Amino acid sequence: MIVTVTLNTALDITYRVRGLRPHASHRITEVTERPGGKGLNVARVLAALGHEVTVTGFAGGTTGDVVREGLTGVPGVSDALMPVAGATRRTIAVVDELTGDTTQLNEPGPTVTAAEWGAFQEAFEDLLSGAAAVALCGSLPPGVPVGAYAGLVRAARTAQVPVLLDTSGEPLRRGLAGRPDLIKPNADELAELTGSHEPLRAAQAARRRGARSVIASLGPEGLLAVTPEGRWRAAPPAHVHGNPTGAGDSAVAGLLSGLVEHLPWPERLARAVALSAATVLAPVAGEFDRTAYEELLGRGVEVTAEAGAA
Repeated sequence: MIVTVTLNTALDITYRVRGLRPHASHRITEVTERPGGKGLNVARVLAALGHEVTVTGFAGGTTGDVVREGLTGVPGVSDALMPVAGATRRTIAVVDELTGDTTQLNEPGPTVTAAEWGAFQEAFEDLLSGAAAVALCGSLPPGVPVGAYAGLVRAARTAQVPVLLDTSGEPLRRGLAGRPDLIKPNADELAELTGSHEPLRAAQAARRRGARSVIASLGPEGLLAVTPEGRWRAAPPAHVHGNPTGAGDSAVAGLLSGLVEHLPWPERLARAVALSAATVLAPVAGEFDRTAYEELLGRGVEVTAEAGAA
């Protein structure tokens, strides 16, 4: 079983419009609602790859009920979300059908009390006993300590469960103190963390700060991996156009599935890049175009070793 943690779950709402213009009224051509937040997106992709996944985090209010209802019946996904008094947030993605661009609006999330946070920590430690790996994903809702991820990373490491941390800003900076096995920032998040805008140099700096391995997402250029075993770059064979929402979450699913299957790094990276690109071609986050995924793997995602020591 793989555990994904989404402390700030969401109801993802996607609107499609024929051309998004500021200060104008728009007629929506299509609406999609589904459980969201980075860890829930990761879980759906992992389940589609054949893995058993337990999702945990917080859910509250009417929106939280809708999120939990949306998880019911998803094959391979078990719901271990914790109730909170506040209401789960909504995220709005507006897709411009003419350009393919997406505009994202994210609510902050419910305020979590000290008692709710304490109950979650106890439940998380119980889940670790049956976990093959853990993913800690996304932003922190109000009320959760900014150093929360460091404590969760330490709990996973104490239980000898590999842990991937996918967050940004101060939660990422603090989370490195727990020494996660893997982090997956994008280039901007990595630059904010280290002060370096050169991805390789920044990834090396992040490792010195506590991450065992760093997989940097470089957008259309793929992934850069800096690990104890070596350094690689992985890129799709061609640029993919579409909705990038959730592409990074699919990359996390590829990395986690490769980890628990004990694949060598080049195969993990090829899977992550293929899933990410196939998600750009899917209509909503948490899904991927399976035909495109298989074709991308079949054509061969380009994975090249970087010279020098890791």
